[in-house]
Amino acid sequence: MTTTYNCTSDDQRTEGLQHAQRAISEKKCVVLPTDTVYGIAADAFSPLAVTMLLASKGRSRQMPPPVLIPRVNALDGLATDVPADARALAQAFWPGGLTLILHAQPSLDWDLGETKGTVALRMPDDQIALELLGLTGPLAVSSANRTGQEAAQTASEARLQLAESVEVYLEGGFRPVKGTAALPSTIVDATSTPFRVVRQGAIELEQLREIVPSILGVGESVPAEAPAADDAAAEEPQADKSPAEEFPAKEAAAEEATADAVAEGASASAVDAVVTRDEAPTADDAPAEVTEAAVVEDPTQGTVKPEASSEAKSE
Repeated sequence: MTTTYNCTSDDQRTEGLQHAQRAISEKKCVVLPTDTVYGIAADAFSPLAVTMLLASKGRSRQMPPPVLIPRVNALDGLATDVPADARALAQAFWPGGLTLILHAQPSLDWDLGETKGTVALRMPDDQIALELLGLTGPLAVSSANRTGQEAAQTASEARLQLAESVEVYLEGGFRPVKGTAALPSTIVDATSTPFRVVRQGAIELEQLREIVPSILGVGESVPAEAPAADDAAAEEPQADKSPAEEFPAKEAAAEEATADAVAEGASASAVDAVVTRDEAPTADDAPAEVTEAAVVEDPTQGTVKPEASSEAKSE
């Protein structure tokens, strides 16, 4: 039976947290407030519970849920090979609206979906969420809404979408604040170098760069290095080069533009347009037009005179 608890009341808050803890231990789902939006939570170490969470949202295993943790030092229990810059971001923004993608501890017995050996971790800045996490340990948590619908900012909004698929709803009022936009956490992939923002959310890129200056924003790529002047001077004469040798920067730019277009989901025609534009001949490549008549000798006069054009001869 689904039950909603008003956690702004001390009595209901205590009762609701206890019921939520039991529901988690029974592999059922609960809805709880976080500092960003409301989340649907399940036992991160139960494949059955995670499957129920994904089914409640209408989501496939190809979209695994993040894991919320109660303390910063829980990071090392769930992730391995944590870079120093990732620790610096956690220290700066946890608890808060930052999710870090890291390499998962291979010894952990869990199944969050198709994670490819990674785990997305966050410590929320919400007292109710932290109290529940303190009772249950790490939880698989995703936004409390059906996939494709608006994120819920109250437990009652979440219940309209998730209904009886959730055992306990913990109502804590509007999240983040009534009248403000529902922003998800910012997700940073810390498994690559440099780090990359894969979803922009509550933490701005400029804030992240104050801690890790090299971090890339959504859609950004590492700028290509320009060839040194000495290298350019040392090149062989153009006449002795093949087209591929003569225009390496041009071809690299075309490849990079093509790769970027594909990464952004561009159509095949858009990719073709990039390559076609770079390969199109310029005015300098076109053959020069003959603007004067050819000059030949007149054997009878011993002088040189212009040869008539074909048009003049026909007249």
